[in-house]
Amino acid sequence: MNTEMKTTYILEMLSPDKLNPKYGDFPDLRIERMEAKCPEFNKFLHTIVGYDYRWGGRSKWSKEDWHKHVNRDEMETWVAYLSGTPAGYFELERRPEGRISYILCLGLLPQFIGKGLGGHLLTKAIERGWEMGANKVQVGTCSHDHPHALKNYLARGFHIQYTREGTANKPIKSFWELVLGKEE
Repeated sequence: MNTEMKTTYILEMLSPDKLNPKYGDFPDLRIERMEAKCPEFNKFLHTIVGYDYRWGGRSKWSKEDWHKHVNRDEMETWVAYLSGTPAGYFELERRPEGRISYILCLGLLPQFIGKGLGGHLLTKAIERGWEMGANKVQVGTCSHDHPHALKNYLARGFHIQYTREGTANKPIKSFWELVLGKEE
């Protein structure tokens, strides 16, 4: 039985003027919207970015679940490429209730952490959220996410809307178990 606990944080930004942008000097950085939907690439990104932090909720998704999630009109995926290599991404969802832009996922591939890209990518996600005509931008994180995740959200101008305690996601035995959906 998994008895490890975690704290989940839901954060929000209520006005574009609350954004404290952070831009880095990355001449070879491109952040592009995936115009052609590709659920398999979303699964890869979610898996590689979230593996060390036990991102939950999608580890048991079927191929059909991924297709349904990614192919919705209200969902956008943006990928950061550094020198042609995928470096990170974010998923952004337009929610009709109260015109909310919700950052579903945001993160970097392991080899790109610690280079100053996180604040830059988050700034771009927030800017896009406001461009979508939102009344607010929201994001969630938890206590077993990257140690700088919550700090980055707060530094960009989010405030904590609420927290809740719950059971932590179980560690995954194998990265390939996540990618392939089965044990090695």
